[in-house]
Amino acid sequence: MTGVAAEYNRKYLMLQGPHGPFFSRLGKMLSAAGCDVWRVGFSIGDRYFWHDKASYIPFYGPIDDWDAGLTEILEDRGITDIILYGDTKPVHAKAVELAKDRGISVHVFEEGYLRPYWVSYERDGSNGNSRLMEMTVDQMRQSLEKSSLDAIEAPAHWGDMYHHVFYSFAYHLMMLTGNHKYRKMRTHRDTPVHKEFLSALGRILLSWPRNIRRNIATRRLMNSGHPYHLVLMQLEHDSAFQKHSPFDTMPDFFRLVIEEFAKGAPQHHHLVFKAHPLELGRRPVRKLLRNLAREFGVEDRVHYIPGGKLAKILDPARTAVTVNSTAAQQVLWRGIPLKIFGSAVFNKPEFVSTAPLAQFFANPVRPDTAAYRDYRRYLLETSQIAGGFYSTSGRKQLLRQVVDMMLSRRDPYDAFDHGDLGPRQQQQSQHLRIVN
Repeated sequence: MTGVAAEYNRKYLMLQGPHGPFFSRLGKMLSAAGCDVWRVGFSIGDRYFWHDKASYIPFYGPIDDWDAGLTEILEDRGITDIILYGDTKPVHAKAVELAKDRGISVHVFEEGYLRPYWVSYERDGSNGNSRLMEMTVDQMRQSLEKSSLDAIEAPAHWGDMYHHVFYSFAYHLMMLTGNHKYRKMRTHRDTPVHKEFLSALGRILLSWPRNIRRNIATRRLMNSGHPYHLVLMQLEHDSAFQKHSPFDTMPDFFRLVIEEFAKGAPQHHHLVFKAHPLELGRRPVRKLLRNLAREFGVEDRVHYIPGGKLAKILDPARTAVTVNSTAAQQVLWRGIPLKIFGSAVFNKPEFVSTAPLAQFFANPVRPDTAAYRDYRRYLLETSQIAGGFYSTSGRKQLLRQVVDMMLSRRDPYDAFDHGDLGPRQQQQSQHLRIVN
């Protein structure tokens, strides 16, 4: 690892991770590198997916006891690094705060900013707390002058969705049936565990009927010939929506978009709401949209697509609107005009419209695609790592790269500026294998 100052005697504390075995596999590899690794568990699901009973630390108390409990763990074990998935959950936000006070490194995993083919790995914060929020495109371009690698395309096939649904189902089934020791610990979500379980089960059992309805709705949209604007919905409990947006609920966002569409869009244009693939049906979205469309006199011009892949309906879209969904990266990659409302790492003046929404619908302006391609390349050189949390092949590809990055003293952005080995060399070789 040329230029990388790696330490192999670190003491890592892992908190909540993605559903499934990724954190367990990561812990094993860090241990193999000579590090001490512990895992704090907040549910029976965390315990089930952890490989080693001796290094597992159950937390049975209420959230009010977490500050003292975590402080004790940090002191007793001499923790040098904390690893977590998402930095805004209550237990994680407190951990980040304590870590910063003590000079402890924080390693943050998240779904990729360029998902679904990459995972995000950063230090200290992600999304609205990422270092990317303060960087300009010009600063990124200055860093890119040190690299001459070609831009890499997404792999032709790489799917974690079914694995994600399966692990979510298994996790909540275990919590539903054997979580009595952890009953004092409240989840960061408002939805009870039994409803999370039933939703995950419903996604599995009802996937075919839902697919049929989605295909019919998509076909009708494609055959209509109407110009349309696409609204990228998000999961209401997602941290990006909860912590980094101006809306309390998704219906608040729906109302604003439909009202401004009615004011500004040409009368032959339509509006299409695209649900998140993991939408659990917590709200009667179709009914909400129908009522709002009727209220603003556009009931014949508003449509709803229940999940599914984005590319097919995104390609012909005239514009896209979202709060701060990372799916907006696919919008920008295609050069489609974009309007957002929340904090996001791609909220740069070169990419995102600053016009009022009604005016945006009436006269959209395309993003600076040259600037976006430089931005995207910078992400691939630094914090975006090929692979995934949920499938076996995705985990292998991710672990092959990320452990060395975690052992470095530098975060991915500083490492790139210093010429350290980053994710791109691994991604480039993976791309060549796919192409050949």
